[in-house]
Amino acid sequence: MYERDLKAPFDCMHEECGVFGVYSGETRNVAHTAYYGLFALQHRGQESAGIAVAYADKIQYYKGMGLVSDVFAGGRLDTLPEGDIAIGHVRYSTTGASLSVNAQPVVFTGKCGKTALAHNGNLTNTKQLREELIADNAVFQTSIDSEVMALLINKYSDGDIVKGVLAACERIRGSYALVVMTADKLIAVRDPYGVRPLVLGKNIDDTVVASETCALDAVGAGYVRDVKPGEVVVIDSQGEHSYFLDTKGKKPAACIFEYVYFARPDSVIDGLSVYQARKEAGRILARSNPHIEADIVSGVPDSGLVAARGYSEVSGIPCVEALAKNRYVGRTFIQPDQHMREHSVSVKMNALRANIEGKRVIIIDDSIVRGTTSRKIVKMLRDGGAKEVHMMACSPVVKHPCHLGIDIETYSQLIGANKTVEEIREYIGADSLTYMSAEGLKEACKGAAYGFCTGCFDGKYPYPLEFDRADKHKFE
Repeated sequence: MYERDLKAPFDCMHEECGVFGVYSGETRNVAHTAYYGLFALQHRGQESAGIAVAYADKIQYYKGMGLVSDVFAGGRLDTLPEGDIAIGHVRYSTTGASLSVNAQPVVFTGKCGKTALAHNGNLTNTKQLREELIADNAVFQTSIDSEVMALLINKYSDGDIVKGVLAACERIRGSYALVVMTADKLIAVRDPYGVRPLVLGKNIDDTVVASETCALDAVGAGYVRDVKPGEVVVIDSQGEHSYFLDTKGKKPAACIFEYVYFARPDSVIDGLSVYQARKEAGRILARSNPHIEADIVSGVPDSGLVAARGYSEVSGIPCVEALAKNRYVGRTFIQPDQHMREHSVSVKMNALRANIEGKRVIIIDDSIVRGTTSRKIVKMLRDGGAKEVHMMACSPVVKHPCHLGIDIETYSQLIGANKTVEEIREYIGADSLTYMSAEGLKEACKGAAYGFCTGCFDGKYPYPLEFDRADKHKFE
């Protein structure tokens, strides 16, 4: 989170980025494969997109601001050459301003020749590493932590990219799902705690790595396995080779919000279906709150819809659409200022009066961060004729910031850090407000292969982080 421009606080958690890589057994239009993979990962980042292709000991790339379809419109995708390796990236800026210079992949010429890197996550020791590299005469072109990783890899490589990656990853702290490409290698890395997801897939002669399995599906690749926490997978003409970072004393702690909000429901992360986790969360909410009476239950599109179905199955309350979504509007956080974000909620969705008028409505959302969107939704439902509005969240109260890839960096951004549940209920205007318990959320996600980072709920992070509650006023 160092070096980033200060922005107006957002009203929801923001995913960090999506990464994609393909190593093909033949020279072909691998950029097209990366394009469709990024399309499937568009939900993870909507600010910028980029693809780099390796061919004939060279790397050519194209990147820009906007959605994947916008960046590569007008035949730009076909300007990339045929090759046998490609990596791609979609970005939401957790570190570094939202500028074209900060778009990824990061492409540079170093000790291993042409190299490209794409990163999902956020480093916590960027400032220290940047100062060290500058003292060694490094020159930075961007303000993103991913360039710090790239220059660090180059520093330690001595002509061997695998050596550089292994040494650099022992120095960096924070979350990272990383794809690195040279003229003849594709390397996939997951941090020792496995905070961010990364999966491997196969499609005939292609080996594919991606942030989520939905991207494998989009390019016709079959799921093989998840990259393990601390694993470095090297893919080249000799096949696949795995190396491991030092994970001694580091218990895997995957971000639990991947299941709550970030990931697509059709993805499977660390062995657990995101859809099933969300549906089970809804069931748990219903079992935990049998006293709430309502005529219909509905989810806030899109991440609350599956939980609403689970709630309906247990409670017997009909699951009915209460909000219609405009499919051509991106997520509200993508707007450049708070006023536009709040206005975009109304553009993004509208109440279905025919379904809610005179009804007691349970509305389920994935989480409540600032509360302004929840407040707007409650008002929208009341204006649409709802008799009562009972708000439920599929996560515990978000009380603490996160520097591991979620863009909530101060306590002042979090309504749960500054108000009681009853005060939050009054602020959003609901008749009742219910949060999922931490135990309930872990129960919903119990099928995953690893444990979870729940720092935004309880302040316990895999990496010790420095938060100063006295800094709240800087963002108020």
